[in-house]
Amino acid sequence: MISPSLVDEFEHYSSWRDAVYVRVEALRDWLNTRELGDAESELRLNQLLGRLQEDTLNVAFVAEFSRGKSELINAIFFSDYRQRVLPSSAGRTTMCPTELHYTPLHAPSLRLLPIETKIQPGSLADFKLDAAAWTEFPLNIHSADEMSAALMRLADTQRVDAATAEAYGLIDPTDEETARHLAHDGHIEIPRWRHALINFPHPLLKQGLVILDTPGLNAIGTEPELTLSMLPSAHAVLFLLAADTGVTKSDIEIWHHHIAPVGGASRARLVVLNKIDGLWDELKTQAEIDAEITKQVASSAALLDLPLNQIYPVSAQKALVAKVRGDAVLLAKSRLPELEAALTLELIPCKQALVSESSLLVVEDVVVKTTELLETRLAAIQDQVDELAGLRGKNRGVIEGMMVKANEDKQQFDRGLQQFNALRNVFASQVAILREHLGMPALKVEVSRVRLAMEKSYFSAGLREAMGQFFRQVDGNLNASSAVIKDIRAMMEAMYQKFSDEHGLAAVNPPGYSLSKYRKEMVRLERIFDERFNTTLKMLTVGQRQLTTRFFETLASKVVQVFELANSETEAWLKATLSPMETQIREHKTQLKRRLESVSRIHAATETLDDRIAELEATIGTVSDQMDNLARINARIVDALTDDRNGLERIKTA
Repeated sequence: MISPSLVDEFEHYSSWRDAVYVRVEALRDWLNTRELGDAESELRLNQLLGRLQEDTLNVAFVAEFSRGKSELINAIFFSDYRQRVLPSSAGRTTMCPTELHYTPLHAPSLRLLPIETKIQPGSLADFKLDAAAWTEFPLNIHSADEMSAALMRLADTQRVDAATAEAYGLIDPTDEETARHLAHDGHIEIPRWRHALINFPHPLLKQGLVILDTPGLNAIGTEPELTLSMLPSAHAVLFLLAADTGVTKSDIEIWHHHIAPVGGASRARLVVLNKIDGLWDELKTQAEIDAEITKQVASSAALLDLPLNQIYPVSAQKALVAKVRGDAVLLAKSRLPELEAALTLELIPCKQALVSESSLLVVEDVVVKTTELLETRLAAIQDQVDELAGLRGKNRGVIEGMMVKANEDKQQFDRGLQQFNALRNVFASQVAILREHLGMPALKVEVSRVRLAMEKSYFSAGLREAMGQFFRQVDGNLNASSAVIKDIRAMMEAMYQKFSDEHGLAAVNPPGYSLSKYRKEMVRLERIFDERFNTTLKMLTVGQRQLTTRFFETLASKVVQVFELANSETEAWLKATLSPMETQIREHKTQLKRRLESVSRIHAATETLDDRIAELEATIGTVSDQMDNLARINARIVDALTDDRNGLERIKTA
């Protein structure tokens, strides 16, 4: 049986994601129509829908120059287009990191960021928000020749003097390799562009596929955002070797320093030994050719310290030809199907599991909270029915006694509300302390402090101390924030239990929360700091101004991003912690008010006992129906989230 292709599986994944979106949207709309949701639940569902709508599947291709990355991308993703989307020919075809994606907000185009932005303030992420910084070329998708000509700009280079190249961070003046590349006039050839964005309306890109083509050790080492953000956020990283060159020193350096340590969202890291067609020899038997390929695989595995089954020998060029021509024999010989099967097995299920797990957490939390609200409402109404039914045949004095009891319950609850408001003030004080440690104003003060210290320092020891102090302060803020979060949760647990014991509210545990993932990310950033900045060689060979600029455009800006995410998630947790209690209190207050009104109306003879009981019983039926409908909606969402490939059509039509 032939395994489904990566393209087929990705299309299935997109359909699955769309099915989940429709069902989560139905839950949100149902809650709003029946006024059962609160602001916090609606916000979380809207955020989930936004993530599903903007969801991407990021695949990074990493290799030195001339390893055949562009051809492999064409063979795996774009063979159905019957042409090469990325230029692929002998020599260097892609000189800068290139992202292929699609957004309908812009016409098909190639956007190029000039290399000169390396010495301008701002990170790559900042420049992506500045349309004026890019040079844009339209892509005529109806003309293969015109599109190919436009994309050849990815190979543009320019000659600059050594000082300029050093200022861009592209060369190390103390490196022997640099000296060999310098011409007699002291100039060197460098990429003309820093980064490229290709907006291309391919079906897979339309469905959320994002491809990152990262050319060479030099590009990786001089664009820190690749190792800080882009590679760690990739769901799969394919590292290419070439059978005709073997594993080179720079290959090993890329693997050990930039690919092997990558964590984060990346789940698949595959090594591809490309260009095995160079080993095909008509004077050798197939067994001899296979033995030679096996030998190359074993050598590569040993040098990268990997098991043999993690190296995939392929011929991307022959695979592309085979797919375009429909040549099944040549495709099998290229061995690309084995790589596609491995990528499919590792990439799609892991990505789907991540989306499913995060979606389930949100949906289950909202459904549980709404179910508890309905159960509380149902129990309160049933209590009223039982209470009123007990009045049948009773005299006026009994009804008056019930009014007194209802008033006493309301007064007791009002006193409880005063305690709740007092505790909420304590909660607000704790939140204020948390924001002092974790908030962006405190971090901005620290960023300004370290920048000033670095700018004033003329010696490496001062620079090193300023950067080290920055990380120590940030770590201290995270640790202090974690302690406050623990205190807040303990306080909320006590408050929930108190209201449950004294007023019969449903016992609810506030959601757990931890900053551990952000602390782990800080450990990763500190390791990069030690490797990239905190070295004697770096301190001696890089100027104070240049080192300061690089530090703030890379590590410091990444720390700011980490804190922004931590703040956003923490604020959401704080709302989720208090919201269930506020919802239950509102509901309990409403039911107490209705109970008192019922007894008062009966006491004043404005409504018969049987009429009021019938009205309440009808309300019980409505609430019971709402609980059943909510359970069905939840089951449909869980069905979609846990569905496998074979059940997709059932999900879409159910």
